[in-house]
Amino acid sequence: MNKIEVKEIDDLQKVIECVKNSNKNIIILSGTLGSGKTTFVKEFVKSMQITENVTSPTFSIQNIYDDKIFHYDLYNKTSHDFLRLGMLEELEKQGYHFIEWGEELEKNLKKFGFDYLKIKIELIDNKRIFECIN
Repeated sequence: MNKIEVKEIDDLQKVIECVKNSNKNIIILSGTLGSGKTTFVKEFVKSMQITENVTSPTFSIQNIYDDKIFHYDLYNKTSHDFLRLGMLEELEKQGYHFIEWGEELEKNLKKFGFDYLKIKIELIDNKRIFECIN
């Protein structure tokens, strides 16, 4: 477990390093609305020298950046919807897979043998605490 205090955008570099050093390419982002899940993905994409505009895939379920970063949002979907749409197979593609609101999917990831990193984000006063859970 690794907790990282984030007061400003540059502090996200420590969280990015946590992801890169984890050797895991599936990342569950857990936090309340406005906690910084999409902002984190945006900064991660920048760290990979990808210049595409990062937006939340809330209504599309998936955005792909440079065929290297896959960004999912299950806010309006269930894990059953994710499976029914064949999205589990997407997780086999090379690259990083960030899943917002994917807590419900964790049981199925384990069941099908997918290893993942979970990042919990807490809002506390004027800062965010990112916790990397292997």
